[in-house]
Amino acid sequence: MTFTRYALYFAPPTGADWTKFGASWLGWDMETGTQVAHPLLDDLPVAEITDTPRKYGLHGTMKPPFRLAKGQTVEDLKQGCSDLAARTAPVHLQGLELAQLGKFLALRPIGEIALLSDLAAECVRALDRFRAPAPQAELEKRRAKGLSPAQEANLVQWGYPYVMENFKFHITLTGRLEKSLLPHVLTTLDTYLTPVLPIPFEVNDLALMGEDAEGRFHLIQRYPLTGSS
Repeated sequence: MTFTRYALYFAPPTGADWTKFGASWLGWDMETGTQVAHPLLDDLPVAEITDTPRKYGLHGTMKPPFRLAKGQTVEDLKQGCSDLAARTAPVHLQGLELAQLGKFLALRPIGEIALLSDLAAECVRALDRFRAPAPQAELEKRRAKGLSPAQEANLVQWGYPYVMENFKFHITLTGRLEKSLLPHVLTTLDTYLTPVLPIPFEVNDLALMGEDAEGRFHLIQRYPLTGSS
C-alpha cells in the first residue's frame, strides 16, 4: 500500500480489552486496516460522535503526521524508528483515565508524565530529518486557529505547534461534542471503558503509521523499546 503521510504513535497493545473496545468505538482498527462495527451503547450516535478521530485510530501521537522528505525512503524511515527504539527505554505510568479536554473526550495518563513527554520530544527530534517541510497552506491553516509564540516557533521548526513544551499526551475518543450530549457520552464511556483501562499504563513500543489515500491510518510496524535510559 502507498501512503501519503507517516506518523509515530503509541498504539494500544494488541488484544487488550481496552484496545478492542476503542477500535469498535471509533469504527476503525488501524492494526488490521479494517472497519469495525460500532457498539450499541445507550442509544448514543456513536458513528457521529467518533467521525473526526476515526481515521486516525485509537492512538497517542508521538510524532505528528508528516510527508516523507525528498531523498528519504520508507526503508530509511523504518531504520530510523528502529534505531530510536533500540536506545529508548519503556515508560511506565500509573494508568489511564477518561478526561474531558475542552469539548471532546480523551484518555489521559495518571500521575507524573515527564518521561512520556521526554519520549515524545525525542521522537519529534530524532525523526525530523525524514519530514518534508509542511506546505504553506497547511501552515496558514494552523495559524488561523491562533497560536502562542511558543506554538508558532514549534510550527516553524517542527511543522506542528503542539510538540515539545506544548505537548499533552492524550488518546482521542470523540470529536467536539454538543454541551447537552457531553455528560451522557462521558457517563457511558465511564461505564464501559473505564473498567478495562490499564493500571499501570506502559509504553513498551512505538508504532510507525501510514495514511492511505482516503486519510485512514494503518499500522506499518511496531518497534519495541529496548534501551536502558
